Amino acid sequence: MKMVPVVVVAGCLLIFSAVLFVSMLLPWHTITEEPSAIVRARTPLEEEGRKIYRNNGCTYCHTQFVRPIDWGTGAERISQPGDYVLDVPHLVGTERWGPDLSQEGGLHPDDWHVAHFINPRFTRPESVMPNWEFLGMEQINALIAYKQSLGFKLADHRMARQNYWKERALAAFRAGPDENVRWLHDHVPRPWQELPNPYATSDYRLQRGRRTYQAFCIGCHGPIGDGMGPAQPYLDPPPLNFTLLRGRGVSGGILYYQIMNGITGTAMPFFKEELESEKIWSVGDYVAVYFIGESDSGGMQEIDIANEIADIPVKKGE
Repeated sequence: MKMVPVVVVAGCLLIFSAVLFVSMLLPWHTITEEPSAIVRARTPLEEEGRKIYRNNGCTYCHTQFVRPIDWGTGAERISQPGDYVLDVPHLVGTERWGPDLSQEGGLHPDDWHVAHFINPRFTRPESVMPNWEFLGMEQINALIAYKQSLGFKLADHRMARQNYWKERALAAFRAGPDENVRWLHDHVPRPWQELPNPYATSDYRLQRGRRTYQAFCIGCHGPIGDGMGPAQPYLDPPPLNFTLLRGRGVSGGILYYQIMNGITGTAMPFFKEELESEKIWSVGDYVAVYFIGESDSGGMQEIDIANEIADIPVKKGE
């Protein structure tokens, strides 16, 4: 076929028609004016926070929609067209440098967000998000209100749960270390309380736990595990001082359960969507060995076995 002008024009029109169909006409059936079951009107403070979110370009790094392919990241709910009927303009976003925020409301209490906006490294030590302290607390509070609304009625339910448990977490903390530890342990199922760390302590696992601690925990619990990380001044109740757990019956299973599921009502988030099982066991053992001073993981068995293997003579050719 010769590339005569008629063929070139016809080809361009064909390509244009295909793009128009795929990008405009095919998705048209998803357009709706009916809100989904979770939608509610936002409060004036939430709307103010939405303006701050928009004006500061937060959509450049954060999306607000969950795709079917996102189930692997622990998504709670696939986004629906009716979720966005009140958003004008919509702030769906396309980049995923930061986490998706479509269901952010209620995943963390307000004080966690305060520390996070003052300096994201306080709560996420390896975050690349810029500081937002320059906004001032009035705008930060509005921005937090908006973020806590993401998820609408589902977010409201999560926030009610956060607020309910925060009152109890504060009461336990104010009652002293013994009562606070007892309260924390009582929320761990009995089988987990009695479960020791199944992995033997080894230099490798302690180094792996140390690396995980630095990447996720040090901003709140501090470099020596005393709860005096840079986020501490903004959190109420403050982060747990691990050194107070010595002699109070902390098993590997308790540490694993609390790291995996978080502690609702406090700034301690869950890590079950980010850390695989072995990393959670390793960081728990790192905390137990270096901060609590007690570990039930079985000692340095792997190092002993490695040394025994190294002493076995190897025949020539093996």
